[in-house]
Amino acid sequence: MAKKDVPPRWDRKMQQRLARGEAAALGELYDRFASLVHGLAHRVLGDERAADGITREVFIHVWEHPDSYDPKQGPLRTWVATLTHRLAVQRLRATETAALAREGSGTAEELEHKVRRASVAARADYIVQSMPAPLRSALERAYFQRRDYRQTAADLDITEDEARRRLRLGLQLLSTAHDTEAPGAPPGYGGAV
Repeated sequence: MAKKDVPPRWDRKMQQRLARGEAAALGELYDRFASLVHGLAHRVLGDERAADGITREVFIHVWEHPDSYDPKQGPLRTWVATLTHRLAVQRLRATETAALAREGSGTAEELEHKVRRASVAARADYIVQSMPAPLRSALERAYFQRRDYRQTAADLDITEDEARRRLRLGLQLLSTAHDTEAPGAPPGYGGAV
């Protein structure tokens, strides 16, 4: 069994390749994480073009500063998600502050409330994307298809007890979206925005 403080081998190799300036490494990283980055940015900003811009910024930052990733702090995926979140929140604050100044309406408290709401939503998306497929598929059936645990069990060809267990675990993970430092989620999500 691997030690908890040792990052996955792929993460370490990827960082080394990026530090050497291998363009192919950036392409692989993009292929692996672009949908995550774009999805998180879109969730925070609610704007396709702005999410495209954040996606570019994130991968430019990764390319120009590969050594800013510290494998001892966690997986590369979490670092990329945290970077995305930070840049998207900065953009949201800047655009909303400019809109407040132009319109003369709204308050700084309303802006912070909007930023926090967007952060929790992005964190929830990250949690769902990161959870094991069996939990995610049970939650998707229960939430999107409005299936109860019995119907979910039948759909997934599992016992009703297993369906309840998966739904309970999935909901417990999802409930951490409001926490400031929940396990398994990018640091900085929630409270430290």
